[in-house]
Amino acid sequence: MNALEWNRDLTRPLREIRDREAGMTDRPDRGRGTVCLPELRRGNIGLVVATQIARYAKPTHPLAGWHSPRQAWAMTQGQLAWYRAMEEAGELVQIKDAAGLEKHLELWQAEGAPVSKPAAGELEARVESKTGVPKPIGYILSLEGADSIVTLGHLERSHEQGLRAVGPAHYGPGTYAFGTDSVGTIGAKGRELLKEMDRLRLILDATHLCDQSFREALDCFGGPVWASHSNCRVLTPHNRQFSDEQIKELIGRGAVIGAPLDAWMMIPNWVRGQTTPEATGLKLDKMVEHIDHICQLAGNARHSGIGTDLDGGFGREQSPMDLDTIADLQRLPDMFRTKGYKAGEIEGILHGNFLRFLRAAWR
Repeated sequence: MNALEWNRDLTRPLREIRDREAGMTDRPDRGRGTVCLPELRRGNIGLVVATQIARYAKPTHPLAGWHSPRQAWAMTQGQLAWYRAMEEAGELVQIKDAAGLEKHLELWQAEGAPVSKPAAGELEARVESKTGVPKPIGYILSLEGADSIVTLGHLERSHEQGLRAVGPAHYGPGTYAFGTDSVGTIGAKGRELLKEMDRLRLILDATHLCDQSFREALDCFGGPVWASHSNCRVLTPHNRQFSDEQIKELIGRGAVIGAPLDAWMMIPNWVRGQTTPEATGLKLDKMVEHIDHICQLAGNARHSGIGTDLDGGFGREQSPMDLDTIADLQRLPDMFRTKGYKAGEIEGILHGNFLRFLRAAWR
């Protein structure tokens, strides 16, 4: 989405991307983006969940989106084409099974920490192989909102393309479930989708499901469940976040819940376009607070992870004030240590929990 709809060349240094957007006003985050491939490498982030997203905007609902499911499908195929182009350029590698996961981890763990070298007029840190070529970032293909799945045959085609996780809904009423800021059932079509997901061994992403659809989806889906980017409703009262009861149910299903960094999901009473991180004092430690709440409910640190959503249509204007780029996630270990977390628990939150989940799901 950022590459195609925002027209960002994510292979370039972030300073260059921001400079190129100077003076643009079509989107709130112009000139304030926090994500690009060099910054992922500088943060030693070698594996991501990469999204396909295209909502079908029904005539009866005011949400923006595509005017037919086939248009939405075409958009997700365009996004896939960008991922493929990045693979051809050596920037990305698709991870779709256990063998590919282990091979990729060996590559990233083989040669230690990132190496900094001057590039494009600034010190751009790059994780490199012995040949001096940046290591490809692994991506697990996910679909955020299933409106683009025109028929169940399209889901099978997507699985063949490497799709490994599906969130049935995004915002509002979807084709297969109801999402954020809406109320409703998954219905017959949702149950059919989940049955086919189960057959294909796809991961169910519970993120964005409204309470009723969440309840029904977990009741009728027997496969692995995660929540790629959701916070705690007790800390940020809104239907977008999980209640303690929902968190406990996800824990019971062996899920890992990724914590996002979108400000309105981190603290209450945020007004998008008006509230600022500086005015509220919002910092990264609020992410630690959400993660800690989940750990307290679980009685351990095995069900929390990082799910920043920093490529989700917002930038520094709606991020913690002490975060400039996604590479600043490297400051999290010290924050968890200060809160009393042990080394193994911190490692689990940063990557180990999601890796354990994937190994089990792809066994």
